[in-house]
Amino acid sequence: MKDKPEFPETLTEAVKYFADMDTSIKFMAAIRWPDGKVACPKCHSSNAHYMETVQRWKCRDCKLQFSVKVGTVFEDSPIGLDRWLPCFWMLVNAKNGISSCEVARALGVTQKTAWFMLHRLRLSLQNKSIEKLTGEVEVDETYVGGSQEKMNKKQLRRTKRGRGGVGKAIVMGILERKGRVIAKSVPSAQRKSLIGHVHNNVEPGSAVYTDSLASYDRLHSHYAHEAINHAVCYVKDNVHTNGLENFWSLLKRTIRGTYVSVEPFHLFRYLDEQAFRFNERKTTDAGRFLIGIVGVIGKRLTYLKLITEPGSHELPKAGAWEEKEAKRQMRRKPFGGMGLNPLPA
Repeated sequence: MKDKPEFPETLTEAVKYFADMDTSIKFMAAIRWPDGKVACPKCHSSNAHYMETVQRWKCRDCKLQFSVKVGTVFEDSPIGLDRWLPCFWMLVNAKNGISSCEVARALGVTQKTAWFMLHRLRLSLQNKSIEKLTGEVEVDETYVGGSQEKMNKKQLRRTKRGRGGVGKAIVMGILERKGRVIAKSVPSAQRKSLIGHVHNNVEPGSAVYTDSLASYDRLHSHYAHEAINHAVCYVKDNVHTNGLENFWSLLKRTIRGTYVSVEPFHLFRYLDEQAFRFNERKTTDAGRFLIGIVGVIGKRLTYLKLITEPGSHELPKAGAWEEKEAKRQMRRKPFGGMGLNPLPA
């Protein structure tokens, strides 16, 4: 393999840099095996050699041939690294997210392929850190969903009637001031749904600031808890949740402006994406890319698992367009002749 040039700092440089397949493979090999010892995914032996003609490694012990994609979110994908890596660069560096339609146009793939690629990359952005937030911490919740005023009749029939957050998904946010944010989708805004997440993610004894929601009333037993009543004011000395309000505005700008419609069972993937960009907001584009690319290792997302709702083993039902098309085909006359029947024999 050829020696790689200087690492890119912009999207244009990244596209040129990863266009060379040898450079892309060498880069991913350094991420996949940072100690320089290529390990076989089957027998875990380090006795493997690189076959330059097919751009694969072959284990001398078990004779298995494997590529640099094995053991990553790229595994079993026919898409080359020359498209995967620029796609990842665009995802982590687009402040308002990037739609699958835009990725499809930019990379020359179909929209469905781009949609699947983006969800696989979002999986790599999930933060499984067990480190708890400390110091001054803000806790708040928001509602994500369409406005009933803008829904058509069919959408209204599927949606619960009511005002405010009725029928919308609930997102809980925990923010360490001048630090990182954790965003999770929760089933309700009741105490049993919210308090557990605070205990799991915030160090006891920290200063916790919330709004006046009654679900947070019992936080004072483990934290220095203070609440702000938004019906009276939004800031009182150091008590406010404006840091999370900033994150909510970025999240909703991304969903409304770029992704437009998000299924509730996919919402956590978009939360992981937005939280990653927010947490690495002070990093350069190249630094954000390098931090995120490490997350592709050891993760896998198949298409069947992606389109199946959590807890269900059944495929989702046909969409509205497919149902209408099936009914239309059943109503068609013979010969498709504008409702005319064929002449008798």
